[in-house]
Amino acid sequence: MKKAPLYSRSRPPAGVVDALAADAAPTGAAQPAAAPAATRRARLGAALQRRERALWASAMLVLLVGGLALNGAIAPRAPALTMAQIDAAMRKSIEAKPLPSPVAAAYDAVLPSVVRVVGLMTEGDDGSDRDEDKSDKLPRERGSVERGIGTGVVIIDNGTILTNLHVINGAKRVKVTFMDGTESDAVVLSTQPDNDLAVLRAKTIPDDLEAATLRSTADLAPGDQVMAVGFPFGIGPSVSAGVVSGLKREFRSPEGRQTMTNLIQFDAAANPGNSGGPLVTMDGEVVGIVTAILNPSRQRTFIGIGFAVPIENAAAAVGMPPF
Repeated sequence: MKKAPLYSRSRPPAGVVDALAADAAPTGAAQPAAAPAATRRARLGAALQRRERALWASAMLVLLVGGLALNGAIAPRAPALTMAQIDAAMRKSIEAKPLPSPVAAAYDAVLPSVVRVVGLMTEGDDGSDRDEDKSDKLPRERGSVERGIGTGVVIIDNGTILTNLHVINGAKRVKVTFMDGTESDAVVLSTQPDNDLAVLRAKTIPDDLEAATLRSTADLAPGDQVMAVGFPFGIGPSVSAGVVSGLKREFRSPEGRQTMTNLIQFDAAANPGNSGGPLVTMDGEVVGIVTAILNPSRQRTFIGIGFAVPIENAAAAVGMPPF
């Protein structure tokens, strides 16, 4: 008769082991509970459920940041602009819309204050007085002819005008024409022969008359850009541009009657008719009154050397501080 084996090397099925354990357990003994393991699983599931939204949000954020980083690494970067490219872009922009000329801007600023000055005399007058800037005697109105044509600049908006003395010297009547076309007789308020200056006051003025801005010559230097505005040979208003050629110059009139000092030398074109007009900086401010030109041949035409009385002297002729 075959005996039952006392042990076996193979593991019995789980059910058999449990049954054997149950049979072997004493009656009334406590059974081992599986509750703790089930409780842990339940708690873990509840925690995962509570944090599910936060976990999904974190996952989406990680994906988004990663995508952006990957896109930045893949996308080509625009190369930095070179100086040549910047210069080309600026040139193209300027060609499309050129920068305004500083001379044009200064001219626009001073033009409303520029006037045409005419000295009239009775027809048949011998004109023996000084006549350095006269034009051909053309009849302007019955019984009167033009003795001198020049330029003036308004320095006070009540119609006070600065010009050269030689423009109106010996005239029986002075007439001025403003930029808006207004014509008016003018009276001579004062003169300053040493500086060839005269101060006029117009009897009738435009409602919106503007006075020029005066500027000290203290910081004026050779090489500074300037322009002359006036009526050369009666044509105008005309503008010519140049630079300050020198300061504190001396000029002796061709007739040798007068020597003037402390003048501004400039090379902006000036001719008979420019006398009395403003010498203007690129800011549109008046620094002098054009008074003479130098020509060794004694011809009354410009060869590149003009002179202006500093505005400080001109303001003194009016009897007021210039600034």
